[in-house]
Amino acid sequence: MDQIVKTPGVVGGSARIRNTRIPVWVLIEYLSLGWTVEKLLVNYPRLNEEQLAAAKNYYDANKDEIDADIKAQDAVDEE
Repeated sequence: MDQIVKTPGVVGGSARIRNTRIPVWVLIEYLSLGWTVEKLLVNYPRLNEEQLAAAKNYYDANKDEIDADIKAQDAVDEE
């Protein structure tokens, strides 16, 4: 079963971890800020290492999509 899903109307249709509302872009953003897998698991206790690996793999295969999601969120944050 795929760990990463996209559902219209859930977290804006962004790629997310299955059965959560945690978008891949959020996890990738934290990793880019220097968070470790351990820190992510502490802060997102519903996640496991397999899901985080799936998020990283999804990002590697879909960088343009996730980078665009991050850029769009940055624009919202600046408003």
